[in-house]
Amino acid sequence: MSLFDRVSRLVRANVNDAVSKAEDPQKILEQALIDMQDNFIKMKEAVASAIAQQRRSQKQLDNNNREAKVWQERAQLALQKGDEDLARQALMRKKGLSDAATALQAQLDQQNGQVASLKKNLMMLESKIAEAKAKKDMLKARAQAAKANEQLQSSMNSMSNSSAMAAFERMEDKVVQMESRSEAAAELAGAGLEAQFMELETGDVDYELEAMKQQMLGGTAATETQSLPQGTTQAVPQDSTTASAADLELEALKKQIENL
Repeated sequence: MSLFDRVSRLVRANVNDAVSKAEDPQKILEQALIDMQDNFIKMKEAVASAIAQQRRSQKQLDNNNREAKVWQERAQLALQKGDEDLARQALMRKKGLSDAATALQAQLDQQNGQVASLKKNLMMLESKIAEAKAKKDMLKARAQAAKANEQLQSSMNSMSNSSAMAAFERMEDKVVQMESRSEAAAELAGAGLEAQFMELETGDVDYELEAMKQQMLGGTAATETQSLPQGTTQAVPQDSTTASAADLELEALKKQIENL
């Protein structure tokens, strides 16, 4: 294979590939339908021209037959008048017209066949055009649907590979982290609040314990007072009296705080 053939084949292959990629089904269908309609118009004109020629041939054939009949009658008249030479000339003119009529008849038969074929092809083309119109609308809708689906798939693929989707995923992770920190803070806050209530409850227990101790100390002092002889007083240690006064003052402060 020569270099020229190889280059020529390569060029034709590239051109065909480029044309194939550039073809838009909707535009191609529209153009194909326009071409079919143009052919229909041309064929319709051809049928009209053939019919007109057929009618002219038929008219000429009728005229020839009519003139041939006239010359036939003239030949008979001349023969009746005894003019044999004139009758012969009339028959010769009649023969010429009859020969022309025979040729016209053959031509007319051929034209009749052509007109019938053209009419049939015209009807077939008209039917194909109607079918093509219906198919064009269907194929156009299918092409639009396929194109829309292709664009959708392309958009989905680009979205899955785009930085925008990655940003959404990063923000989703960040929100999850924020929610986790919020839940942890809530748990810590709940634990601190629980500790505060436990501290308050412990304070109430201490207060109740102190009250019980004071009650017991008061009961012991009364018993010792009753056991002493009349007119005798029990000596209270200075430190114990000071401690009891401090405890009472502390209890009074606690009560004030509770009443706030």
